[in-house]
Amino acid sequence: MVEEFKHKNEWAIILGGSSGLGLATAKKLAKHGLNICIIHRNSRAQLPEIEIEFNKIKKQNIDFLSFNIDAVNAEKRKQTIDAISEKFRDKHKIKVVVHSIAKGNLKPMVSDKNQTLKNDDFQLTINAMAISLYDWFTDLFDANLFSNDSRIISYTSEGNTKPWKNYAAVSAAKVTLESITRNIALEFAKFGVKANCIQAGVTNTDSLNRIPNADEIKTHTLQRNPFNRLTTPEDVANAAYLLCKEEASWINGTILKVDGGESLQ
Repeated sequence: MVEEFKHKNEWAIILGGSSGLGLATAKKLAKHGLNICIIHRNSRAQLPEIEIEFNKIKKQNIDFLSFNIDAVNAEKRKQTIDAISEKFRDKHKIKVVVHSIAKGNLKPMVSDKNQTLKNDDFQLTINAMAISLYDWFTDLFDANLFSNDSRIISYTSEGNTKPWKNYAAVSAAKVTLESITRNIALEFAKFGVKANCIQAGVTNTDSLNRIPNADEIKTHTLQRNPFNRLTTPEDVANAAYLLCKEEASWINGTILKVDGGESLQ
């Protein structure tokens, strides 16, 4: 494996990196030489399995940090960034921030079970899955932790333009996430920041399987995808890696579809 990122003082911060797209991206970037810091939120019962995955990353001859915290909690975010700053001591910098936080409410707008989507559901979901990117990015920026050529990558979905049952709050969050990413791309370009979204195809992750009609979505996707398969976390991680390369330094403020063409029809 070629180490694309040869500067041993550069890091990737993965927000939501213990499973799915975030974990796959952490593994991919570690293989190419980036040090990895994963921010995740998991129960004690989940930790043994997660540690197995983290140990695979550590074997890539890179430095590794992980923080099991609520990434949306402002005080926990501040404490974690202080710890990262202490670790870096002005000798290390952040090359990449990947936003892969999946924390929201999947409820219908109409239901006879008194479990319909409410204002609070929108607020919680948008804050966790969109505004948290801005909170983390600006706090890391204010701490002077970014390299002169840094990349911000956020993960969106086709639900940004198409309505799916039970997905309204997440859909609103994805639209907000894209807007925040574009404005970071515009307003922080003078500091060497490039920010882009990856629109992943339907991917068989825990997040997908929490959607009540997940099986129906998978079946429909297999029928319309030109390759007759679902997107994998590794497909998305490969694209994230490409956006981190020197050759991608002029890609800024865009939404890159990584779905094998399923959104064509």
